[in-house]
Amino acid sequence: METPQQKTGRTPAFTLDSRQAWVRLALALVIGSIGGVGMWSVVVVLPVVQAEFAATRGAASLAFTLAMLGFGLGGVATGRLTDRFGIVAAIGSGVLLIGLGYAGAGFSAALWQFNLMHFVIGVGASATFGPLMAEASHWFERYRGVAVSIAATGNYIAGTIWPPLVNWDVQSFGWRTTHFAIGAFCVVSMALVLAVLRARMGGHVAAGHAAAPPPKIDLQISTNTLTALLCAAAIACCVAMAMPQVHIVAYCGDLGYGAARGAEMLSLMLAFGIVSRIGSGFLADRIGGIATLLIGAVAQGTALLFYLAFDSLGSLYVISAMFGLFQGGIVPSYAIIVREAMPARQAATRVGIVILASVMGMSLGGWISGLIFDATGSYAAAFLNGIGWNAVNVTIMATLLLRARRRGGGARMAVA
Repeated sequence: METPQQKTGRTPAFTLDSRQAWVRLALALVIGSIGGVGMWSVVVVLPVVQAEFAATRGAASLAFTLAMLGFGLGGVATGRLTDRFGIVAAIGSGVLLIGLGYAGAGFSAALWQFNLMHFVIGVGASATFGPLMAEASHWFERYRGVAVSIAATGNYIAGTIWPPLVNWDVQSFGWRTTHFAIGAFCVVSMALVLAVLRARMGGHVAAGHAAAPPPKIDLQISTNTLTALLCAAAIACCVAMAMPQVHIVAYCGDLGYGAARGAEMLSLMLAFGIVSRIGSGFLADRIGGIATLLIGAVAQGTALLFYLAFDSLGSLYVISAMFGLFQGGIVPSYAIIVREAMPARQAATRVGIVILASVMGMSLGGWISGLIFDATGSYAAAFLNGIGWNAVNVTIMATLLLRARRRGGGARMAVA
């Protein structure tokens, strides 16, 4: 006898934590690892673009600033698109913007055009981060923390794989051809993977919230208030996070170890950040997103204290590895908290807003640390500044943890 699904031609109802969910997650990770190039390629091509347009380093660096701005603002827009029309529509728009942005950058006749195209690239890349984390949270319940963390790892994998490939391409064929090639590769490869993902989602392409479980915890505050608190916490933690990530290369140069050593330490941070992101997911599945984020924030502050206390070459390598291990799981924890405490239908939009706040924190932290160094001639005060901002994050998360109550049977979240 035919089932209702066979009669209508639709796929059976999706099951949380199933094999199909893991296949979807693997496809999402591939998409994130490809689309993440939008955050890293500009760093590699910066010197040659600066030389071609005879620009100052500051003027050329605006491309990265605009990419970050596009990434932050785009996260809110693509998150809203995901909540309304599904992840396929959001990533599809991101693929088109990435292709358009890289093609436009390759054709740029002036530096302002190159910079503007990186805003477009940033918006496109945003679809492969926050929305993917939010969407992955709908596919899992028991392993939700692990799933969200794996989805977020694509950004770090992109940071590990893409820079050497982009550098080789630039050296071999020039930066313009490199941009055309990146755009073409992203459009073709991501479209193919997205088509497979869409097929795997069957009749549930735009209705990923239907099978999603309700919020697990009740913080006894409205979703708008919680979003504002998470944004404040994200800004604070990322101001602190930016100090080593943005200035470690310059710091090593000032200590006489050379920029190459600093670059190695930055790479070490990112590598251990991958381990941290996945590990924090396992932890969140056991103790919850708020407690996981609080542990990561306390550990991040401890690593910043170590930077103040030790500055030998060997110790800086160890501390950088520790810092990556401590901070890598912080940002995905925000997405986990959103899904634990907010309705599924709002998840991607709310995650996008918090990611925007984290981008603002990273931008602010890198800039403030530079100003403090200019004023004091040392990074000691900048590390102390990071520790102070980190304490704000710890305070907010500790307060939320004290308010958290496990939900029993379908209680409703207070909505503003």
